[in-house]
Amino acid sequence: MTREAIPFAVPDVGTFARALGRALDARHGTKPEPPGHVELLNLLARAAGHRSYQGLRAAARMPRAAPSADEAPAAPALTPAARKALTQFDANGRLVRWPHKYSVQRLAMWILWTHFDAKRVYTEREVNEIIKLWNTWGDHVTLRRELINHRLLTRKSDCSEYRKLPARPDDETRWLLRAWRERSRLAA
Repeated sequence: MTREAIPFAVPDVGTFARALGRALDARHGTKPEPPGHVELLNLLARAAGHRSYQGLRAAARMPRAAPSADEAPAAPALTPAARKALTQFDANGRLVRWPHKYSVQRLAMWILWTHFDAKRVYTEREVNEIIKLWNTWGDHVTLRRELINHRLLTRKSDCSEYRKLPARPDDETRWLLRAWRERSRLAA
């Protein structure tokens, strides 16, 4: 009998390990003996985001789609600026202080940018409310101005309408946004 080689790769080994650990803990509560071969394959596949081992096999056979614009190439770790930007936010995802370095400020603005809807027109008051909700240090005016300066939001000259601009984050920013979302999700 020939064996089929199934490639197995996970985008984040930390997330995979946590999911597998939770599944093994839950299983150990009902069955104290170690999992069998097929059950272990299913646990591994589920921890990697598939429904079952059969789903993993089917996904391995499918032709690879071209990466979407939102997917960043694999990166070993966050850049120093991205790590510093991540420390500017609390566990709930709120900005707690204004970064000193411009490169860190730029990355922090991208996180605030994610809280705006691209299809909506905002008043200045609505923009202020969103910014106040997502920061704890109290200077929403600076943050609003910086979102404009970084070309993440635009406004009419009379400040009556604000819109989210359709900006494309670079790889460093996409990895920061993923790390920020993951940290916020785990805190919830």
